[in-house]
Amino acid sequence: MKKPAASKKEIDEFEAVFFALSHRSRRHILLSLSQKNSPMLGGEIADLLSCSWPTTTSHLQNLEQAGLVTVEKQGREQLYEINTKRLNVVQKWLEKVRGKEPDKVG
Repeated sequence: MKKPAASKKEIDEFEAVFFALSHRSRRHILLSLSQKNSPMLGGEIADLLSCSWPTTTSHLQNLEQAGLVTVEKQGREQLYEINTKRLNVVQKWLEKVRGKEPDKVG
């Protein structure tokens, strides 16, 4: 019997990450966080985007739910930081599509 291509847990991880990456503003947020190489306040992120604050908040929540950013509250502000380890899900998906066994990442 052939082994399934991916478990339900893996498929759920793929869906969450790829959904978060599917919008240009969310990709822009991740690029900005990675280039700054330090956490950013929500207001700083909103200033980068050409959309309303509620839309920015929605994008940040999508990224947080997918595990691509972490959030730390600082008083009334929220500090966002990229979680680069979560991007390993993309690598894992690529390896499955290529027919390779994913490398074990610890």
